[in-house]
Amino acid sequence: MSTAVVWFRNSLRIHDNPFLSWACNSEEVDSIVPVFLLDGYLTSVRDGEIGFNRFRFLVDCLKVLRDNLEKKMNLELKIYTGGALRNIESIFQNLDGENNFLAYEYCNKPRGLMLSSQITEWSMKTPKNCIVKSFPAVHTLLDIEKTISSPTYFDPKSMKNMERIFMNNFDVDSFGYYNINEPIPVPNKTKTNANVSISVNDISISELELELGTLFPDRLNERHYFRGGEDEALDRLSRKIAKQEDFVNRFSKPRTCSTNLDDNPSEPSTTGLSPYITTGCISVRMLWKECEKAYLNGEHTKPPESLHGQLMFREMFYLLSRSVDNWDKSTNNINCKNINWDEYDSEKMDSWESGMTGFPYIDAMMRQLDETGWMHHLGRHAVSCFLTRGQMWQNWTAGRDVFEKKLLDADWAVNNGNWLWLAGVAPFSMPYYRIYNPCPDSKSSLNVETKHANFIRRWVPELRFFPSKYIFEPHLAPLSIQISSKCIIGDDYPLPILDRKKTRKENLARFKASIT
Repeated sequence: MSTAVVWFRNSLRIHDNPFLSWACNSEEVDSIVPVFLLDGYLTSVRDGEIGFNRFRFLVDCLKVLRDNLEKKMNLELKIYTGGALRNIESIFQNLDGENNFLAYEYCNKPRGLMLSSQITEWSMKTPKNCIVKSFPAVHTLLDIEKTISSPTYFDPKSMKNMERIFMNNFDVDSFGYYNINEPIPVPNKTKTNANVSISVNDISISELELELGTLFPDRLNERHYFRGGEDEALDRLSRKIAKQEDFVNRFSKPRTCSTNLDDNPSEPSTTGLSPYITTGCISVRMLWKECEKAYLNGEHTKPPESLHGQLMFREMFYLLSRSVDNWDKSTNNINCKNINWDEYDSEKMDSWESGMTGFPYIDAMMRQLDETGWMHHLGRHAVSCFLTRGQMWQNWTAGRDVFEKKLLDADWAVNNGNWLWLAGVAPFSMPYYRIYNPCPDSKSSLNVETKHANFIRRWVPELRFFPSKYIFEPHLAPLSIQISSKCIIGDDYPLPILDRKKTRKENLARFKASIT
C-alpha cells in the first residue's frame, strides 16, 4: 500500500494542479492524503506581520479547497499548525507500508527553498522510505531553477529582456505565440483517502475562523468584496476574461483607472485576479491561455501593457528573486541603489498607513487597502512614491512591510520587485525624477476620475460634501467652503503633514546626490 501525501503549498486549487493530478493518475499510488501546512503562519498573524484581510482570505481559500476536494474527489484536506518539517515527519511516521510519496510544488521564497532542501535531506535518512516529488512551474510559467541555471540566462531588466528569456524557454507557434502548455483538467479519477491524523497539530476550518474572530473581533461583521477561493477565482476569470474579449484585447494597464469603475467603486478597472493568482486559486497558465484565445480573434495590445505583458513582469520578478542575493534588502542588493534614507519615522509612517496624511488621494488609497486588502497598481505607484523619493523619504522596506501585511495579493517576489521599482532604486526603475503628484488632476498619469471624485468621497467620507474643485487639496478651500462642506481642515480632516512641493525639490536633490 503506497500513499501520496499531496502538499498544497502555493496553489490552493484542484484545476491545473500537476502534483495532485500525478497522485490521482499514478499507478504507484494507492491512497492520497491532501495536506496544508500553516508552518508559522498563525504566529505571523498573532505578531501583527499578517493582517485581517490576508488571514480572512486564506481561510476562505482553504474552506473552498476543502469543499472541492471532498465533493469532487472524495478526499479530506488535513490542515496542520506548527513547523512544516516536523509535521511531515509525523505524517510519514503514521503511514503504513513503504515507498510512500511526498508530492508538492516548488516554492521560490528563501524559507521555502530551505525547507525543500531539509525535506530532501530528511527523506534520505528516514527509516520509512519517502520518495520526494517536487513539481516546478506550478505557480509560474517558467521553471525558475532551470531558467536561472541556463548558460544563456541573464538578470532581466526590461520586457525586451523577458521576451528573450521566453524565446529561450518556449517554442513559438504558427501564430507567433509562445507555446505554453494547456492547463491540466481536474482529475477524473481519484484514489482512496488515507486516514492519517496528528491530533496535537490538527486544526479545522472552524477553529481557524474562531482564531480570526478572536484576533480581529471588530472586523468580523464587515462585508468583503474579494472572497477567497478557487470557485470565486474561476468565476472572476469567466466574467472578466473569457466573456470580455474586447476588454482583453484593448487592455493597457497604464491606461486603466486607478479609482475603479464609475458604476461600481469597489470593482477594479483591471481584472482583479491578482489575489487569486497569488494564492494559487487560479492557475497563471489558465489565465495566459484564456487571454490567448481572445488575442487569436482580433487586434490586441502587446507587452508590456497587455495582460500577457503583466504576467511576464511577474515572471521577471520571480527570476530576479532567485538570481539576486538579498532581493528583499535595501543593502547588499545589486538591484538596489544605496540611498541614505531617513531613519524610520513612526509618526510619518502611522499617518501614511492609516490614511491621515492630509492628501486625500493618498489617504483614500491607504484606507481602501486597509478595508479591502486591494489597491490599483497606479494607486500603489502613488503611495509608494509619496512614502519614498517623493515626499516622506522613508526606506522602501518600511512600505513593503505594510503591503506585505495587508495586501491580498502580497507575493514575496513581486512585492519586493514593485517596491524596488517604485522607490527608483532598481536597474528597471522609472527615472527617479518622475515623481507623482499626490494631488492629481484630470490630466494626471495616475488616471483619476476628478469630475465627481466619488472614489475620494467613498474612502474619505469627511470630504464627501466638498466640491470637486477642492477635494484633492482641501486645505486650499476658503473657510466658507469648508464650513458649508461640514469639514474644517485641521479639525475634521488633517492638514497636509508636509509641503509637497518643498519636499519634492529637496528629495530630488538628495537622490541625485546619492547616485552621483
